[in-house]
Amino acid sequence: MSAPMEISLQNPIDGEISEQNAVPESVPSPILTEDKVLVSVEVCLKPSSTARVDDVRFAVERMLETRSLSYIDGPVPVPLDDPFLLENVERIRICDTGEWVENHDILLFWQAKPVVHVFQLSEEGPCEELSGEGGLSSFNEWILPAKEFDGMWESLIYESGLKQRLLRYAATALLFTDKGVDPFLVSWNRIILLHGPPGTGKTSLCKALAQKLSIRFSSRYPQCQLVEVNAHSLFSKWFSESGKLVAKLFQKIQEMVEEENNLVFVLIDEVESLAAARKAALSGSEPSDSIRVVNALLTQMDKLKSSPNVIILTTSNITAAIDIAFVDRADIKAYVGPPTLEARYEILRSCLQELIRTGIISNSQDCDRLILPNYVSLKEKLNMPEIQHAESPVHLCKQLLEAAEACEGLSGRSLRKLPFLAHSGLANPYCCNPSNFLCTMVDTAKRERAELPD
Repeated sequence: MSAPMEISLQNPIDGEISEQNAVPESVPSPILTEDKVLVSVEVCLKPSSTARVDDVRFAVERMLETRSLSYIDGPVPVPLDDPFLLENVERIRICDTGEWVENHDILLFWQAKPVVHVFQLSEEGPCEELSGEGGLSSFNEWILPAKEFDGMWESLIYESGLKQRLLRYAATALLFTDKGVDPFLVSWNRIILLHGPPGTGKTSLCKALAQKLSIRFSSRYPQCQLVEVNAHSLFSKWFSESGKLVAKLFQKIQEMVEEENNLVFVLIDEVESLAAARKAALSGSEPSDSIRVVNALLTQMDKLKSSPNVIILTTSNITAAIDIAFVDRADIKAYVGPPTLEARYEILRSCLQELIRTGIISNSQDCDRLILPNYVSLKEKLNMPEIQHAESPVHLCKQLLEAAEACEGLSGRSLRKLPFLAHSGLANPYCCNPSNFLCTMVDTAKRERAELPD
């Protein structure tokens, strides 16, 4: 995981730039605007806001131009002296800066171009569509960006580059469509397949990606929907009916994508249940009805290929069980494995930081302001002389690193549960300092690992 990027935006005072932030004369000024790094700035409107998106975007752009900021992933305070933004904006967040810079390099203000995305969360919740087969819903539908998925993208921690790779893929797929690239000459299907063991966050990543793209492409597609297919509802108790149910479902999806201003994400979780390898069915180990389901799924997906405003997101726990024709159609086949040591540390760090923020863990006056260093910063700090204070960030992060090492083999889902399980084992849950809690969490992690099936 790369170090956070810092961009010093200089605020001229009385026509002069302060000595501390002055650009050295030896640094040449940029000539080409194409050289600037695009940095996403996401602005979430309050539910009560009725302001025009363009007005909010302009106000935020003006704020970024006139104020001294450091561009680091995370929230930016809404300026107290701007009544318009105070009335309408819930939060402002800098996103995806870490991928651009390594080794703590600093990008000067003229090297970056903020790209402001303004959005308002939908509070409608999912809408179910019944299949008629025993009352099962054939799919759930969300209007994006949805309140349920708010913050999900930031909470997911993977090996460096996975989330950025998915964002860039989607941007390229939509760009090629908008530019009218001939699909017979350059082929792409807008299908993503995430595969790997259970509990690694594949489904959550798909939902979070759809949410993120609905924000990033809101100016191109003002309406966005996520359709989560319930694969189990598409298998009929009546022989040969399952293929028809698949066709019926995709007909409804086709109607959604006919609206040009609507960006539709189709999520098929555990896609192996729908796209099971036909080789097994032909050998007699699977009913022949499953062949009809696979054929229907492939046919419907090929029809959607001509629609420029749809992206299909799929997950699988058993990649070998998926029909090879489906796998071949996927543009991206990304493996999502168990978290690495760095990812485990970052997951546990975010959990501990949240417990400190809420006051569940606290033992000093400054505990609520305690900021634990990330993995990259920790490696540098560990080379410094050890700070003996039991609640110093370095001392706590050494314990946190020990906990992360003890969690080898646990899934991301299990890691998120670990702080809860550790806290539930405390003798006095209402009085716990960070150091004692981390000791308990190490013991809990060792117990959880010991209980893993062979």
